[in-house]
Amino acid sequence: MTRLRQFGCLLIACTALACGFSSRAFASHEQGVFFEAPAQLLNPVTRPGTIATLQRLGVTALRVELNWHAVAPAANSPSRPAFDATNPAAYAWGQYDSLIEAAHRLGWKVLLTVTSPVPLWATADPRLRSLVTRPSDRQFEEFMTAVGRHYGGEVSLFGIWNEPNHHEFLEPQFNPNGTPASPRIYRGLYQAAYAGLEAAGIEHPETLIGETAPEGETHAPGRVRPGYPHNLAPLLFLREVLCLNSAYRPAGGCSELQASGWAIHPYPNQAGPLYVPHNPESVTIGSLSRITRALDRAGYVHALPAHLPVYITEFGIMSKPNRYQGVPVGEQAEYDAIAERIAYENPRVASFAQYLLKDDPMPPRGSRRVAFQTGLEYADGLPKPLLAGFPIPLTVTRRGGAYSIWGYVRPAGSATTLTLEGERSGSRRFTPLTLVTTDIRGYWTLLSPDAESRWRVRWTSPSGAVYLGPPILAR
Repeated sequence: MTRLRQFGCLLIACTALACGFSSRAFASHEQGVFFEAPAQLLNPVTRPGTIATLQRLGVTALRVELNWHAVAPAANSPSRPAFDATNPAAYAWGQYDSLIEAAHRLGWKVLLTVTSPVPLWATADPRLRSLVTRPSDRQFEEFMTAVGRHYGGEVSLFGIWNEPNHHEFLEPQFNPNGTPASPRIYRGLYQAAYAGLEAAGIEHPETLIGETAPEGETHAPGRVRPGYPHNLAPLLFLREVLCLNSAYRPAGGCSELQASGWAIHPYPNQAGPLYVPHNPESVTIGSLSRITRALDRAGYVHALPAHLPVYITEFGIMSKPNRYQGVPVGEQAEYDAIAERIAYENPRVASFAQYLLKDDPMPPRGSRRVAFQTGLEYADGLPKPLLAGFPIPLTVTRRGGAYSIWGYVRPAGSATTLTLEGERSGSRRFTPLTLVTTDIRGYWTLLSPDAESRWRVRWTSPSGAVYLGPPILAR
C-alpha cells in the first residue's frame, strides 16, 4: 500500500468528529484580505506589473492611504487659499485616481484610509510647522465632502486616519497635564469625516473607526514635551475616544458614534503571533479577544453599535534584515499564516491584511528613520519564502497525538483540490500525503494522525500555474 493511500485510510478510519477532512471552515464569516503596496501601486511605471503579481497571489482588495497634504492646494502655506474645499476639482488627486480606477475595473474592494499629514493651513498653529498637530475638524469635514463626491462610487470602505494613537500621525498624544489628548482630537476628526461623507450624498457611509497601532503608553512618562514621541495604548485610546472610564462606563455625555467596524493594526513583536503582551491595553494578533471584549462593553453602553466587527487593515511580520524586530524569513512565512488563521478563527474579525509587497530599503545604522521589512520580497525584488506562502498559507498545530492542519488557496476563489506533502524526519524528500478538497471559498482543514518533520502544499490552478508553498513546521 502506498504512503498516500495509508494516510487516506487512517483519515477515513477516524470519526467525523475527531479526525479527517473537513469541508467547513472554522469560522462562519468570509474574511477579506486588504493588500497594501503603496510604492509600487502609486507609481504608474510599476503599477501594471504589481497588479499582475497581486492577481497571481489571489488579491481582491486593496488598502490605499490618501494623504490629505499630497492632494490639497498650497499645502505648505500657513494661510488657506481661497477655494471651495468641498469641490473635488480643487484637488490634485494624481495617481490615486489611476490606482482606484484600476482596482474598480478589476472588481477589487478598496479601503480608502484618509489620513495625515495635513495642509499646514489646516493645523491649529501653522507656526509650529507640524503637519499632524490638531488638524481642523471643519477643514477636514469639507475635505471629506470632496473625497466622498470624488470616490464615493469606487470605494467600498472609508478608514478615518491612520494610527491616530501614534505621534507620527496625530499630535499631541498627551496634554501638558499628562491626560490623553489625541483621543478627543480624533473623535472630532472622525465625526467631521462622517458628516462630510453624508454631505457628499453618501447615505449611511461605510466607515472604519480606529485604525490603531498595537501598542503605546498608558500614561505620560514624566513631563510632557512638545514633539516628544509619545504613543497612546490602543484600548486606552478607544475608551477616551468613546468617553468611557476605565470600567467602560460613560464619563462625558458623548453620543453614540456610528461606524461599520473598528480597525486595528495588530502587529506582533519578534516573539511571534502567539505572544500575548504584558500590557493589558495593547492589542496584537495574539490578543484579539481584548479588542472584541472592549467593543462589546462599549456597545453595551451605546458608545458604539452593538457587536461591531473588527477589521485588521494593516499587518505584517517583520523579517530579517531588520536588525531589531526581524525574524528569519522562513519563520516570517510561518508566522504570517499562523496570524491569518488566528484572525480567521475569530468570528468577529471581518478582514486580514498584508502591508508591503516589497521591503523598504534598510536605513543606515544610527538612522532614526523607520523602515518595514514585512514584504513578500526583499527591497531588491528577490523573493522571500512568504511570496510562495502568501497565496497558499498553511499552518500545522499539535493537538495531543495528532496535528490540526489549516490552509487556504487564495487564488482559487472557489472549491478546489490541492496536495498536502510531508517530509519525514531524516528524509530530504517531500512526498504526497493526501489530496484535499477545499470549501467553496478555498479554505480547508483536517486532523492528521501522521507525524512529519515538515509540511507544504502544492496546488495547480485551472490555468496550469503551479503553486508550491514553503516548508513549515508544526507549532
